[in-house]
Amino acid sequence: MLSRIADTLVPTFGRLSVTTDPGAEFAPGTLIVANHTSLADPAVVLAALYRLGAEPLIMAAAGLWRTPLLGRVLTREGHIPVHRGDRRAAAALDTAARHLEQGQLVLIYAEGGLPRRKDAAEAAPGTFRSGMSRLVERTNSPVVPVGQAGSRRVTSGSIAKQLSGLATAPLRRPTLHVHVGAPLELAGNHGGCTSRARTAVTAAWRTAAARLGEPAALAV
Repeated sequence: MLSRIADTLVPTFGRLSVTTDPGAEFAPGTLIVANHTSLADPAVVLAALYRLGAEPLIMAAAGLWRTPLLGRVLTREGHIPVHRGDRRAAAALDTAARHLEQGQLVLIYAEGGLPRRKDAAEAAPGTFRSGMSRLVERTNSPVVPVGQAGSRRVTSGSIAKQLSGLATAPLRRPTLHVHVGAPLELAGNHGGCTSRARTAVTAAWRTAAARLGEPAALAV
């Protein structure tokens, strides 16, 4: 339901396009890893994946469950709350591992949070935390890298700027792009897995951002 809602709402706020690498697919039990730049990008990524026939469970900040309507939807559909900086954070990995082993798709934001920048420009993904590699080690799941660009044009910056961005996005309808890479089979130590995944997500982001003419992607 959440993926279908995203697919319905996102075109109201922007013009979304989606591309894939040759061989891109979502086998049962796939861990999807995306870059995180804006409060809007989970909806953008869900809408893009829905168009490709994928409806993953999301690992998301636990604070979202306190939003009345959204919290009920997240709970009902089995999405996974992450209590960052809390001893309950390990429970999110246990839940995600169980869903992956059952053949479900799980979407994780390996950076663990949003960038602190106030501008609407694109930048390469930040440092990945260890949660992704720990999940791969436990489940041997294939990893599909996803790069998205443009969601900061919908909402970014201060609270006032974010609200203004959301209010005007239906009039501006900024361009949005999501690129899905081919699956990775990751093995080895945590550092090696994390590095390979971040490189693949960065490549997918660069493809997406270049489609939008973003200077950060075109400069390299």
